[in-house]
Amino acid sequence: METLAHFRDLALGRPDGLAAIAAVALLVAAAVFLLGAARRRRRIARQAAAQAALLEARLSAVLAAQAEMTGRMQTMAEIFGARQSDLNRAISERLDGMAHKLNASVGEASRATGDQLAQMQERIAVIDAARKHIGDLAGQVASLSGILSNKQARGAFGQGRMEAIVADGLPKAGYSFQATLSSGVRPDCLVHLPNEAPPLVIDAKFPLEAFNALKAAETPEAVKAAEARFRADVIRHVRDIRERYILPGETHDTAFMFVPSEAVFAEIHERFEDVVQRAHRARIVIVSPSLLLLSIQVIQALLRDARLKEQAHVIQAEVIKLMEDVTRLDERVRKLQAHFAQTQKDVDLVLVSSDKVLARGRRIEAIGEGADEDPSGLRLAAG
Repeated sequence: METLAHFRDLALGRPDGLAAIAAVALLVAAAVFLLGAARRRRRIARQAAAQAALLEARLSAVLAAQAEMTGRMQTMAEIFGARQSDLNRAISERLDGMAHKLNASVGEASRATGDQLAQMQERIAVIDAARKHIGDLAGQVASLSGILSNKQARGAFGQGRMEAIVADGLPKAGYSFQATLSSGVRPDCLVHLPNEAPPLVIDAKFPLEAFNALKAAETPEAVKAAEARFRADVIRHVRDIRERYILPGETHDTAFMFVPSEAVFAEIHERFEDVVQRAHRARIVIVSPSLLLLSIQVIQALLRDARLKEQAHVIQAEVIKLMEDVTRLDERVRKLQAHFAQTQKDVDLVLVSSDKVLARGRRIEAIGEGADEDPSGLRLAAG
C-alpha cells in the first residue's frame, strides 16, 4: 500500500511520460497486490476448510462420545433404579424392625418408668416422714438447747438421765434418790453396795456454763479465758463433792461425778487431763452415761453375788431335800420295775395257757368233722 501511494505521488508530480510509467507501475503493483491477496485468501480458505474438517471430526467424536455416554447413563440409571428399589425395600424392612423394637422398648421403658415412679412416690413418702421426724427432732433439739441454757433445767436434765440409768440397772432396794445424810445434805443418788459397805454417792449437777462459753469462744484469748473458767468450775465442783458427800463411815470413800454428755466427757479427758488427775486424787470418778451404765451393771452383778451368798444355806438345804426326793423317786421306780417284771411273767404264762386252749379247740373241731384220728391223741396232747 505504501508503494502504490509512492508511485501515485510520482505520477502526480512528474510530466506525462513519467505519469504513464507511474501508472503502469501502479497497475503492476496493484496486480501483484491483488495476486498476493488472492493467494492469501486461498491459503486462509484452505486453513478454514482444514479447521472446519477438524472441527467436524471433533464434533463427530464428541457426538459419538455423547451417544456412548448417554447409553452408559441409561445403563447406570437402570442399575441405580434397581439398587434404589432394593435399598428402599431394605430400608423399609429395617424401619419396620426398628419400629417394632422401638415400640417394645417404649413399652418396657413405660413400664420401668411406672415402676420407678411408684418407687419414687414411696421414697418421697418416706422422705416426707423423715422430714417430719427431722422437724420433730429439731424442735426437741431446740427444747434441749433451752434446757441446757438454763442452769436449773440443765440440772434436772442430768438428774433425769442419771436416774433413768440407775433405775434401769438396779432393783428398787439398791438405790435411793435425794436421800438425806447425817450432815443434812441430799446427794442426787445413793447406790447401796453389798456386804454392808457404805453407799456410793452419785452427783449429777455438772457445771456446763464454762463449757458452753468454751465452745462459743472464737479468738485465742477468749478460748484461753474459757478454758481457765471451765477448769476452775470443775475443780470447785470436785472439791464440793469431796467435802459434802464423802463422809467417813456413812458413805463410800469414792464418789461419782456424772457428766450428762459423752462429748463433754471426751473434751475433759482430751484437753483437761490435769483436772481428771486432780479428781482421781480426790477419789472423785468422772463418768459419762456409758461409763455409769457399765458401773451400774458391775454393781448389779455384785448385788446378785451377794444375794446368792446370803441364800447359800437355803440353797444347800433345798439341794439336800432335792437329793432325798431323788432317792425316794429311785426306790419307787425300782419297785415299779419289779412290778412290771412280775406282770410280764404273768402275761407270758397266760399266753402259754391260751395257746394250749386254742390247740385243744382245733383238735376238737377236727373230731367233729369226722376225721380219722385217734381220740386218744387228746389225752396224749394233754400235757
